[in-house]
Amino acid sequence: MAITAQEVNKLRQMTGAGMMDCKKALTEAEGDFDKAVDILRKKGQKVSASRADRETKEGVVVTNVSDNGATGTILSLTCETDFVAKNEEFGAFATTLLTLAVEKGASSIEEILALPFEKITVAEKIVEMTGKIGEKIEISHYEVVKAEAVVPYIHSNGKLGVLVGLTNTSGSDVEEAGKDVAMQIAAMNPVAVDKDGVDSSTVEREIEVGKEQARAEGKPEEMLEKIAMGKLNKFYKENTLLSQQFVKDSSLTIAQYLNNVSKGMTVSAFKRISIG
Repeated sequence: MAITAQEVNKLRQMTGAGMMDCKKALTEAEGDFDKAVDILRKKGQKVSASRADRETKEGVVVTNVSDNGATGTILSLTCETDFVAKNEEFGAFATTLLTLAVEKGASSIEEILALPFEKITVAEKIVEMTGKIGEKIEISHYEVVKAEAVVPYIHSNGKLGVLVGLTNTSGSDVEEAGKDVAMQIAAMNPVAVDKDGVDSSTVEREIEVGKEQARAEGKPEEMLEKIAMGKLNKFYKENTLLSQQFVKDSSLTIAQYLNNVSKGMTVSAFKRISIG
């Protein structure tokens, strides 16, 4: 099949690999981007682990935490240009939608869209705002986190937000610890709290990539499984939150940092939303 320059450039932006390598990978994968990414990884090309967060949209991320601190919500409202995203009315609209969602106990974007807004629905209001602003507007993400204590964080650009759910928090500075962990999540983009939270398809994928990399290096077949498992353990260490090195003190993992703050404190859940 014919691979366009636009598709090649998209894969290059996703992975950081060279243009020709991207074209070859897309051709081999018959245009399937996920397969092309795997092909590049198996050949040792540079691939960004955070490709899933890459979007072309602009917008804002807003958060809300209940008065008792046990429930947090996070929502992203997206648009086409940074000019609109920075508009005060657009940001206020995002906050209004989140407040409404919290008040009505919405658990999904679909439920938010169906909520009454003035004399119309939220969905109809968004269409109205689209006509007023002149750009497509949509609620792209909405998540709820419940825990013993939930701490929010919004990055300075307003396009990246995190909710962290903590347990065993008694007698500790929850806000400071939660913000430290939330900033870690914002910066390092872990795939799960710990290795038990990594989905099986990702585990299988990492093992297969590890085997192919070892095979390409000329390692004997009987050693491939062991080498791949070693690479998988490295993946867990680098990509699961509690095992990651704490960015503010590399001598500690996040699990160790939290335990130092309050014995037994840990993360039960987190949500990270990024625009752009």
